Amino acid sequence: MVGITSYGAYVPLYRLSREAIARGARGEKAICNFDEDSITMAAAASIDCLTGIDRETIDGLYFATTTSPYKEKSGAAIVAMATDLKENVFTADFAHSLRAGTSALMSAIDAVKAGSAKKVMVTAADTRLGVPTSPYEQNFGDGAGALLIGDSNVIATIEASYSVYSEIMDVWRADGDTFIRSWEDRFTTTHGYTAVVGEAISGLLKKTGLKPGDLAKVVLYTPDARRSADLAKKLGFDVKTQLQDPFFNNMGSTGTALPLMLLVAALEEAKAGDRILLASYGNGSDAFVLQVTEQIQKIKGRRGMKGHLESKKVIDDYKQYLVWRGILPIELRKETVAFISAPALWRERDANLRFHGVKCQVCGTIQYPPQRVCTKCHAKDQFEPYRLSDKKAKIFTYSMDYITYPVLERPVVNAAIDFDGGGRTLCYLTDREAEQVQCGLPVEMSFRKLFVKDGIHNYFWKAIPLRT
Repeated sequence: MVGITSYGAYVPLYRLSREAIARGARGEKAICNFDEDSITMAAAASIDCLTGIDRETIDGLYFATTTSPYKEKSGAAIVAMATDLKENVFTADFAHSLRAGTSALMSAIDAVKAGSAKKVMVTAADTRLGVPTSPYEQNFGDGAGALLIGDSNVIATIEASYSVYSEIMDVWRADGDTFIRSWEDRFTTTHGYTAVVGEAISGLLKKTGLKPGDLAKVVLYTPDARRSADLAKKLGFDVKTQLQDPFFNNMGSTGTALPLMLLVAALEEAKAGDRILLASYGNGSDAFVLQVTEQIQKIKGRRGMKGHLESKKVIDDYKQYLVWRGILPIELRKETVAFISAPALWRERDANLRFHGVKCQVCGTIQYPPQRVCTKCHAKDQFEPYRLSDKKAKIFTYSMDYITYPVLERPVVNAAIDFDGGGRTLCYLTDREAEQVQCGLPVEMSFRKLFVKDGIHNYFWKAIPLRT
């Protein structure tokens, strides 16, 4: 019995008021901080999904996005390392389509069915950009979702699937484009979204013999606030009781990640026996029927969609958003431009990406960064790796720098933090209000970008105030 065994999600802390983009616009959209992207969000969603699960049991990681920071480099490998998976995990990137997330999901299901893997992580994230002040800019939000596919302890079985493809120029982004392009709205909706997703769902219902009333929840990708409701109504579903809330007014449409994120939200409210219909869109549609099992009651301790949506900071500074996204250029001081070395990044990948410190095998002292000599008992080369990325901590002391790079975040807060269970390190503090920083402040770790130089995205771990 193959299906979903765990789920996770990530919604950035910051939300931009749509009023800041266009006067009279309602609601808010989720936006990445300046040091976040699709890879960092996918890592966060994957870690949320792996709460309470042995990472050594994972056999594969599939990463889906239309907004990878690299055109030729595996994002899945970076996500797998940040998630601290074993090195013999199979990784794959799914890209170039809004339904890349469900394409990855289909591939993971097939891999587990075929016996080539026992557990496969599927994670999707997007940070799509619309032309400034356009409806797309108002509609798009940032976020990530993750599903773990396996054949034991399944919380939702995959009962059936049905896919269609459609070659249509409705929404696209050519090589070199920064912003999404599209054709006229009525054409894209009538002959694209409504027709294609409707065909996939109708085909799935015919294949399974199910009627609209047999489904407890319907999860649909939606490009805006009302399209999914119009489609659900047209197909005979009750919009008020069956259609999953797309969270458009407080998150926006998160592209490739949206179907997975909305499915996570549906699973958070599901009970055993519920049937859920999931449908994506992007030059075609993948539709699935899932049935929830009794195992759903054992899924605990995740922030998921509910926790992340409730934890937020709303800003109304449109200029700040444009700077964060690199749309409004700023000039950096020359002395702040960092040197970067590929060999150094490779040598330090376990410390920088996995965030591994070391634990002394003689006295148990935990150190970061890794050292050859224990600072307490002075034993030499007697250490074992120790993961710190999932440990909570508190600020021991800190400083605020109003001069040094990055100018995207002033003051720069450098904090010495003490981890629960032992270990201390110095790191940046992000997603924070400067006036709230104090000694003893509870924090957690978050995978972020430090800077980009020569096309290399330098990732590292920062501390953030504990999201509650």
